[in-house]
Amino acid sequence: MSSPALPEKPTLDGVEDKLVARWDEQQLYAFDRTAPREQVFAIDTPPPTASGALHIGHVFSYTHTDTLARFWRMRGKAVFYPIGWDDNGLPSEKRVQNFYGVRGDASLPYDADFTPPEKPGKQEIAISRRNFLELCEILTVQDEQAFEDVFRRLGASFDWSYQYRTIEDRSQAVSQRAFLRNLERGEAYSSQAPTLWDITFRTAVAQAELEDRERQGNYYKFGFDKADGSKVYVESTRPELLPACVALVAHPDDERYQSMFGTTVTTPVFGVDVPVVAHELADPEKGSGIAMICTWGDTTDVTWWRELQLPARAVIGRDGRMVAEAPEAITSDEGRTKYAELAGMTPHSAKQAVAAMLVDAGAMEGEPTPTTQQVKFYERGERPLEIVSTRQWYIRNGGRDRDVRDEMIARGRDVRWVPEHMRHRYENWVEGLTGDWLISRQRFFGVPIPLWYRLDENGEPDYDNPIAPPADRLPIDPSTDVPDGFTEAQRGQPGGFAGDPDVMDTWATSSLTPQIAGHWGSDDDLFERIFPMDVRPQGHDIIRTWLFSTIVRSQLEFGVAPWKTATLSGWILDPDRKKMSKSKGNVVTPIGLLEQYGSDAVRYWAASARPGSDTAFDEAQMKVGRRLATKILNASKFVLGTGAGASDLSGAVTEPLDRSMLAALADVVAAATAAFEDYNYAVALERTESFFWSFCDNYLELVKSRAYGDDEGAQSAKSALAQALSVLLRLFAPILPFVTDEVWSWWQEGSVHVQSWPASGDLPYDDADPALLPSAIAAIGAIRKAKSEAGVKGFAPLAVVRAAVPAADVERLELVRGDLAGASRAEMVEITAAEGDAAYEVVPGVSEPA
Repeated sequence: MSSPALPEKPTLDGVEDKLVARWDEQQLYAFDRTAPREQVFAIDTPPPTASGALHIGHVFSYTHTDTLARFWRMRGKAVFYPIGWDDNGLPSEKRVQNFYGVRGDASLPYDADFTPPEKPGKQEIAISRRNFLELCEILTVQDEQAFEDVFRRLGASFDWSYQYRTIEDRSQAVSQRAFLRNLERGEAYSSQAPTLWDITFRTAVAQAELEDRERQGNYYKFGFDKADGSKVYVESTRPELLPACVALVAHPDDERYQSMFGTTVTTPVFGVDVPVVAHELADPEKGSGIAMICTWGDTTDVTWWRELQLPARAVIGRDGRMVAEAPEAITSDEGRTKYAELAGMTPHSAKQAVAAMLVDAGAMEGEPTPTTQQVKFYERGERPLEIVSTRQWYIRNGGRDRDVRDEMIARGRDVRWVPEHMRHRYENWVEGLTGDWLISRQRFFGVPIPLWYRLDENGEPDYDNPIAPPADRLPIDPSTDVPDGFTEAQRGQPGGFAGDPDVMDTWATSSLTPQIAGHWGSDDDLFERIFPMDVRPQGHDIIRTWLFSTIVRSQLEFGVAPWKTATLSGWILDPDRKKMSKSKGNVVTPIGLLEQYGSDAVRYWAASARPGSDTAFDEAQMKVGRRLATKILNASKFVLGTGAGASDLSGAVTEPLDRSMLAALADVVAAATAAFEDYNYAVALERTESFFWSFCDNYLELVKSRAYGDDEGAQSAKSALAQALSVLLRLFAPILPFVTDEVWSWWQEGSVHVQSWPASGDLPYDDADPALLPSAIAAIGAIRKAKSEAGVKGFAPLAVVRAAVPAADVERLELVRGDLAGASRAEMVEITAAEGDAAYEVVPGVSEPA
């Protein structure tokens, strides 16, 4: 560019729309498919859940990742930066239910003419599975478009041609292929077993989705009859599970009950004989020290039931109510009559009913004792979980196999963690696993379990020998597709087949984001260029879910960690220092902030946070970012207004002050580069911003008088200014992409974002005096102070500046005498040696006529 085309009034207004359109037109961030793996920087971008609106936490964390993508792109890497939408699963279903006022019912036929109500009514409308899925598809696409609009406004440098949805056919094929390969290797299996169950959503819940919440309850103390006619008392918060009792348990070292081990006692009300057993998990200090084992009140019951090989007597069904039929172990007419009174009740009502029965039977002792309990909930649910017996699909993750667990720990140690202490969260989670990964869900909008089952002559499914489709048929939906060798007429018929009714948990698909983004199985050339990926950015709160599950799938399929580095973002906190979340209703949506302060300002706030640190939502910091972006505009216009331009980038820099400034800038380049390589965008910003403000407040003031000249000193200033502006724009570019590209367009060809990242070696001023610039800055600061103390206005001319400085500084300041005179508007600057501290005196000059 021959000469800068400077705007008369630089402004940030409208810069986002203009530049986003330009970047799209130029395909500025397109991934180079020809780059070899060693030249690729691949990012496993988190696919946000498409269920509503993005919130400020998304802007926060995605800005962090975008700064890294932009940095490595400028470092010459072919950056693979896809974006996906996690649009299958319960969150999407819940949004559709609330938005339209409908619910899916697999028993209903498809209605081709169904139109959802304009506004949801008080009662949800039951619609067919297919109708429900169509509404999910419509609403998630709308949400995803709104998400895309926000990300584009933010300046996220995704390659939009690698956009995906986790519910699309290609993603489903990847998910089903991975599952079938797990099944083939024995890593996936189905089992009829106790399952954590959300009675509102009617689906199984995995360990990683649990949340403990405090609930108020009561201990009920009641007696079991011993053979000698005496009673042994238990204290339980769940008397409604008395008909499901299969044993009493105490600690093997508890002398109070050792004589009872191996004997039986009889349950009150229902009259069932149950054994008294010993187990180390029984707590002698809790209640009476002896407890009921019921099938199943909590996960400890499951452990006891499994390890002690006890019978199952489940009394709570999938609907969260007491089942109709009494357990077979209740044989007495009185016991079965009492149970019939409970059938169909909720656990809460059954608790009150059984408590009354215990009182009537004379088994209850005293009044209930209030207690505070930690109760398990599904993280998105509102009612306590129950444990019911269901057939579910699992993937082996080390929860029941020490060798597999050790493999997962080892893969975690292959990953670099930023910050490092987050690795301990991962290892603590893996070490604390109590079972394999439950991946099946009894929902609709998800990736179907790709299996069918043969039906015997009685119409019963053969679960031990499922029918799998060939890989080239994927994806399939067993509820509508037919297995090879069968016809649709045989569906549900004896001797025919039945499709697996379940879908996979959303994590079972999003755990495959490297494979989905990299087109595993459909474009192996691409996959080999990007896998294992370089970095997984994500929130620290989903280490146990997304991060761990991705390592599990990668280890099982490839035997390697899926990425080299994991970078963890912290939470956004509200003014009360509480995490912002949709469930708490304290989230802030970003679009208004992006419009009010500008995208660069919001990005500045986000990038100011250290990796992994929780950060307060702070509009004041966004105002600082806006001020910085505005200063870049104005300072750049000033620099270019001196006549400095692209042609001066290769000009000689001869003046000592200019060389000292560029040497200091070289140090900033080295520090910012090291920080970005360490994934610490915040330090890179901090170092660059600190230098920039000093550059504007001091160096520009020192050289502006000289820069407007036409001698060798002026040319030195112009060359130094051009080089500094070029470097500073590139240093800021990953964090403030809009203002930097706008300024770049004033005086350079192309975009700043495809320029080379600056190297300290590009500023070869090692021979410069590093102390000169700070000495000059200290001197001009002292002169300003002297003028203020003398009552001289800042821009008023001076006749003389007398500087008495330490002898060691005299020679140094002599080198910048002219610049000090120009900056202070002094006719003369006298520099002398002082025996003590530096002292400055100013003599006002004659003011110019108005």
